[in-house]
Amino acid sequence: MISCTSHQQLLPHLLVHLLLASIQLSHSTNETAMPPANAPCRPDQASALLRLGRSFHSTNESTCTLASWRAGTDCCGWEGVACAAADGRVTALDLGGCGLASAGGIHPALFDLTSLRHLDLSGNSLNESRLPDAGFERLTELTHLNLSYSDFIGKIPDGVRRLSKLVSLDISNWIFLVEGDNDYFLPLSEGRWPVVEPDIGSLVANLSSLKEIYLDTVDLSGNGAAWCSAFANSTPQLQVLSLRNTKLNAPICGSLSLIHSLTKINLKYNRLHGRIPESFADLPSLSVLRLGYNLLEGPFPSRIFQNKNLTVVDISYNLRVSGVLPNFSSDSILTELVCSNTNFSGLIPSSISNLKSLKKLGVAAADFHQELPSSLGELRSLTSLQVSGAGIVGEMPSWVANLTSLEILQFSNCGLSGQVPSFIGNLKKLSTLKLYACNFSGQVPPHLFNLTTLGVINFHSNSFIGTIELSSFFKLPNLYRLNLSNNKLSIVDGKYNSSWESIDNFDTLCLASCNISKLPDTLRHMQSIEVLDLSNNHIHGTVPQWAWDNWIDTLILMNLSHNQFSSNIGYSSVISANMFVIDISYNLFEGPIPIPGPQNILFDCSNNQFSSMPFNFGSQLSSISLLMASGNKLTGEIPPSICEATSLMLLDLSNNDLVGSIPSCLMENMSHLNVLNLRGNQLHGRLPNSIKQDCALGALDFSGNQIEGQLPRSLVACKDLEVFDIGNNHIDDTFPCWMNMLPKLQVLVLKSNQFVGNVGPPDSADKNNCEFTNLRIFDLASNNFSGLLRNEWFRTMKSMMTKADNERLVMENQYDLLGQTYQFTTAITYKGSDITFSKILRTIVVIDVSDNAFYGAIPQSIGDLVLLSALNMSHNVLTGPIPSQLGTLNQLESLDLSSNGLSGEIPQKLASLDFLSVLNLSYNKLEGRIPESPHFLTFSNLSFLGNTGLCGLQVSKGCDSGTPDIVLHQSKKTSIDIILFLFAGLGFGVGFAISVTLAWGISWSSSLAFQGTAMRYLNNVLTSTCPADSPNHQQFLRRDQSVIEPRSPGWRERCDHASKPSLESSSTQICVPTSSN
Repeated sequence: MISCTSHQQLLPHLLVHLLLASIQLSHSTNETAMPPANAPCRPDQASALLRLGRSFHSTNESTCTLASWRAGTDCCGWEGVACAAADGRVTALDLGGCGLASAGGIHPALFDLTSLRHLDLSGNSLNESRLPDAGFERLTELTHLNLSYSDFIGKIPDGVRRLSKLVSLDISNWIFLVEGDNDYFLPLSEGRWPVVEPDIGSLVANLSSLKEIYLDTVDLSGNGAAWCSAFANSTPQLQVLSLRNTKLNAPICGSLSLIHSLTKINLKYNRLHGRIPESFADLPSLSVLRLGYNLLEGPFPSRIFQNKNLTVVDISYNLRVSGVLPNFSSDSILTELVCSNTNFSGLIPSSISNLKSLKKLGVAAADFHQELPSSLGELRSLTSLQVSGAGIVGEMPSWVANLTSLEILQFSNCGLSGQVPSFIGNLKKLSTLKLYACNFSGQVPPHLFNLTTLGVINFHSNSFIGTIELSSFFKLPNLYRLNLSNNKLSIVDGKYNSSWESIDNFDTLCLASCNISKLPDTLRHMQSIEVLDLSNNHIHGTVPQWAWDNWIDTLILMNLSHNQFSSNIGYSSVISANMFVIDISYNLFEGPIPIPGPQNILFDCSNNQFSSMPFNFGSQLSSISLLMASGNKLTGEIPPSICEATSLMLLDLSNNDLVGSIPSCLMENMSHLNVLNLRGNQLHGRLPNSIKQDCALGALDFSGNQIEGQLPRSLVACKDLEVFDIGNNHIDDTFPCWMNMLPKLQVLVLKSNQFVGNVGPPDSADKNNCEFTNLRIFDLASNNFSGLLRNEWFRTMKSMMTKADNERLVMENQYDLLGQTYQFTTAITYKGSDITFSKILRTIVVIDVSDNAFYGAIPQSIGDLVLLSALNMSHNVLTGPIPSQLGTLNQLESLDLSSNGLSGEIPQKLASLDFLSVLNLSYNKLEGRIPESPHFLTFSNLSFLGNTGLCGLQVSKGCDSGTPDIVLHQSKKTSIDIILFLFAGLGFGVGFAISVTLAWGISWSSSLAFQGTAMRYLNNVLTSTCPADSPNHQQFLRRDQSVIEPRSPGWRERCDHASKPSLESSSTQICVPTSSN
C-alpha cells in the first residue's frame, strides 16, 4: 500500500567503484616499467575511520558489517574506502545502502577526512539526529555528497553551503505514497518533512559547479517564488533538478530555462501553480520532464514535444493543464508519455503508434467525444496504459487484448460503458487493473480471477451490480489492494480459508456504499491492513475489540463515516498511535472524543453524539492539521491544550454546546491555523485582541454565539482573511472601516449585533480608508446602523462589478492531504429565507443592509454592481424614488426594498430583470402603474402590499388610462411551486470521494423550520397580510403557517386576536394593517 520511491543512485556508486578500480589498475604494469607502490593509509586517516566506524552498529537490515575495519590493517583496503595513491589520504567513503545505525548522528571524526571527494552515507539511520552545524566546511575537496534516506532532521548545515566544488548533492528523504480513490497520491512520511531548507538561494549561492541536486521531501515551503530564480542565478551547469514533494507553492519561473545544461527536471507532488513555461521547449538537452501531481494550469507548450532528446513527459494530475497531442514521427525516442487526468482535449492522434519505444502511455480527452484509435493496439511493448476524460466513450476497445505486455491498465473518469470484456482475463502480466469513475456495468467480471499476478483492483464509482463474496478476491495469491466502493454491489463476507496467501499481505480495502450491514469478519485475519474504507454502509453497533487489536499498529487511513456505529470508540483513550487519517463522522458514537494519536493529520468526528473533549486533548496531537468535531453535543469549555496542536490548519467545532470564552491562543499563537469555525455554540466574552503578524487565518466564523465587546483591531494582521462572520452575537462597535486593510476579504457578515453609527467613511476622512474592493457578500442586517448610504462608497466595491480571471467557482481551501478541499460556509438571508451555504459560490453576490435606520435615497451607484444576485434594503427609513439604475442588475435574483418610505413609480427597467424571482416592494409609498411585462406579471399582489397608490393587474386595481379597470377573478386554490435550488457539496470525506449533500435550514418563521427542495404556498388567495417581524422572514403569509407579526408600533395589539391556523385548516385568518407606513 505504501510505496517508497527514490531516484537512481547508480552514478555516485559507479564513480566510487571506478575510483577503486583505478587504484587497483595502478598495480598492473608492463614488465619494462615498475611504477612506485601505492602509499599506505595514513595513521590519522585510519584513526578517524575507526572512530567513525565505532559510532555505527549493525541492525537486522544491515548489508554491511564493517568487519574489515580493523586496527593495524591498511584502511585503503577496507570496505567502502578508497585512498589517493600518492599519499594514502582517504578520498572516497561509500557506505551507501549499508543499513547501519548511529544513535548519536554523524561522528565528528568524519570531518578529519579532509581529502574526501566522494561521501555516501545514504540508506543508513542517523536516528532522527541533526546534522552538525560545523564540520562540513572542512571537506573542501568534496565533489559528491549523498546523505539521502539517512533519517536526519532539521536544517541543512551551513557548512554544506561552502563546498564550492560540489558536483552532486543528494539530501532526499523517503516519499511514502498513499493512494486515494482517484489515484491522488498522498505523500506521507514519519515526522512529515523532517528536513527544512528555508533559504534555497543561500544553499546554492556558492555551488556554481553543481550538476545534480536531489532534495526530495525537503521542506522548501518557506522559499516562495524565490526557489526558481535561486537555481537560475547560481547553478549554470545544473543537469539534474529533483525537488519532489518539497511543499513548493509557487509558479515555475521562465528563467529556469536559462540553465541550458538541464537534462532532467522532476517536480512531482508539489503545489506548483501557474503555467508551464514555454521556454522549456528551448532546453536543448532536456530528456526527462516530470511535473505530475501539481496545480499547474493553462496550455501545455506543444513545442516541447519537438525536442528530439525527450524520453519522458509526465504532466498527469494537473487537472487544469490543457493541450492537444501532436502527430508523432517514427524517430521519436519517447519511452513515457503521461498526460492522463489533465484537461487535454481534441482527437488522440493515430500516429501515437509511431512511438515504438513507448513503455508508459497516459492520454486524456476532456471534451471531444471519441473512441480511442485502434493504432494504439500496435504498441506491443507498452507496459502501462492510462486513459482518462469524459470524452472517451464507447466500450473498452478490443485492441487492448493485443497489449499482452501490459502490467498496468487504467480507464478512469471516462465515458466508457458496458461490461468488462472477457479478454481482460488473457492479459497474464497484469498486476494493476483500475477501471473507476466510468460507466462500466454488469457483474464483476469472473475472468478477473484468472489473473494470478493481479495485485491491485480498483473498480470504484461505476454501475457494477450483484452480490459478491468478499472471500472470492482473496483467492488471488498476489492481491493486496481492493476498491469496490460506490457501485450497486452488495458485499457479503464469505467463508474464510486459512490457505489464502494474499490476506496476510492485504493493505487496502475500500468498500464504501456496498450495502454492508456488519463488519466483515474477514478483517480479523488481515494483519497488515493500512487503508480501510467502510463508509456509507449500514453497519451498526460497537466496533469490536478484535478490530482495534488488529488495527492499532497497522492502520494509517480509516474511514467509518456515514454508518450507525455507536457507543465509545478507540483503544482505551487513544484510537491508534499510527493513523494519519481518521474519519468517523456521521455515526452515533458517544462519550468523550477519543484522542487520535500523535501521527494523526486529519481527524473528522463531526455529526456524532460526543459529549466532551479531554482536558489534555491538544497536547497529544503534535502532527494534526485538520480537526473537525462539528455537530456533536460537546459541552464545557474549549480546552486550552488545543493550542498545543501547533500544526493545526483547520479547526471546526461548530454547532455544539460549548461555553466559556475563546482561548486567546487560538487566534494569537497558532501561526498555521487557516480556518477557525466556532459558529453555533454558547461562547461568550470578547474576541482575543493580540493577533500576531504571522497570522495565517483565511476564514473566521463566530456566528451564533454570545460574544460581546468590540472587534479586535489586531485582526488587520490576518492578510489572508477571506471570510469573517460574526453574525448573531452581541458585538457593540462601529462600522469597521479598518478592515479594508484586509486585501483578500470577500465575505463580511456583521448581522444581528449591536453595531451603531454610519457606514462607510465619515465626511472628514480619507475615502480610501474604507474601500472594500473584494467584497462579494456584505451583510449588515439587524443592527443599529444609521445615516446616509453614499453613492461614491458603493463604487469602490469592484468585485461586485467585474469577474476576476481564472477564479474558482467555489470559495475553498485546498490541502495537500489527498487533494482535499474545505469549503467556506456562511449563513445569510437569501431570497427571503435564512440559508446556511455549506459552500460559497462566487456567483452569490449579496448586499443586505436591512433592519437598520438608514435614511435618504437609495444610492444610484448600486446599479454599477452588475454581479449582484441579491439586494435587501428593507426595514429602513429610505426615501425618494427607486433608482432606475437598478434595472441594469441583470444577475439580480432577489430584490427587497419593503418597509421604507420610497415614493414615485416603479421603474419600467425592473421588468427586464429576467432572473428576478423574489421581489418585495411592499409597505412603501409607491404609486402609478406596476410594469406589465410577462415576467413582472408572475409576481403576486404580495410583492406590492401597502402601496395604496399602485395600480395594475397584480393588485387587482385598474389604472386611469381611458380603459375599463380590469377585475381579476381569483381561484380558490391557486398555488405556485417554488423549487429551492440545492447545491451538492463535495464533502471533506478523507479523500474517499464522499459526497455530502447540503443541508438546508430554512427559517420560515420565528418558530418553524422546514427542510426540502420544494414548498407550495398561496398565491392570489390573500389580499393583504401583516409585514414581517424581521428581514429574515418572507414578507408575505404562507399557507399553514403562523401569522407573521408586524414591526410597526401598535401592530402587535391589533393582530393579537388573529388565530393561528392548524395544519389541517383550509382557511387563513388575515390581519389587515391600518397604516402602510
